[in-house]
Amino acid sequence: MLALVKTAPGPGLQLQTVPEPEIGINDVLIRVHKTGICGTDLHIESWDPWAQRTIAPPLIVGHEFVGEVVEVGSNVVDFHAGNLVSGEGHVVCGRCRHCLAGRRHLCAHTIGLGVGRAGSFAEYVVLPMANVWHHWPGIDEDVAAIFDPFGNAVHTALAFPVLGEDVLVSGAGPIGLMATAVVRHAGARFVVVSEPNAFRRELAARMGATVVIDPRQRDLHAVQRELGMVEGFDVALEMSGNAAALRAAIANMAHGGGIAILGIPTAEIALDINEIVFKMLTLRGIYGREMYETWYKMTVMLQSGLDIRPAITHRFSFRDHEAAFAAARSGDSGKVIMDWTA
Repeated sequence: MLALVKTAPGPGLQLQTVPEPEIGINDVLIRVHKTGICGTDLHIESWDPWAQRTIAPPLIVGHEFVGEVVEVGSNVVDFHAGNLVSGEGHVVCGRCRHCLAGRRHLCAHTIGLGVGRAGSFAEYVVLPMANVWHHWPGIDEDVAAIFDPFGNAVHTALAFPVLGEDVLVSGAGPIGLMATAVVRHAGARFVVVSEPNAFRRELAARMGATVVIDPRQRDLHAVQRELGMVEGFDVALEMSGNAAALRAAIANMAHGGGIAILGIPTAEIALDINEIVFKMLTLRGIYGREMYETWYKMTVMLQSGLDIRPAITHRFSFRDHEAAFAAARSGDSGKVIMDWTA
């Protein structure tokens, strides 16, 4: 089969012919249709310090995908050839305290698809049956291909109650864009998106933001006054990993507010703990998705009218992977999809 491989330490990926993966008794073999490019893939492709510490080449990369089942192991009874599926990219141990309690998203022994095991940027991928999500009828394939980051958005957006609340979203990358649509769909009153990139600010407006600002030009306190907010934001979603953005969120929160933090900073961030204490704020780290409550919520929200398709801005054949990665890296893009059937 053809696959995108990190063949050796250093920048770049190679499209190579590699052996098709073999399945075990509890596994599902999937013919990949479409994949999404994630920030993790950009780190691996560029071979930044995180990738150098984390990745052991050779490795097939990628973890966002949709495809159809072609073969199952002898223990698998719930999946059949032709089923349209995606995969939960966090393969957990199944034996730790959290896994046994049904809190698999908290497993400390998680292995990432396309990070610690062969990934989905390939014509075929194998996953344990417990990591395969069978899509419900009517789910758009492009949307199905990005259920993994969509799940990050939903997990973050619904970490705190948002019905009737005022929400700040810091960072309008693909996940921030989808989170904007989610909190709007879930009944937030005002949704303010802070994003320095003009292309992504326009996308955020399309995704349902009440107000979109360039944080270099407008202060969030002024936005509060403009909207008639009394005290501050009830909920903040920190998607950027930017120190100034996190500090601005804390400074603009209402007492008792909650900040869900998905963005990963590249360095330590100093915070004014007094502000957190005296405002009685809750800061919650978000990683991945809840298995599989988040997946269920994603699906039912799509069925009830949520539309995240405007967040998908570029589509390429996998053979044009260099152009696809360039688009994803440019910043003037939302979600970038590669078609593995073309």
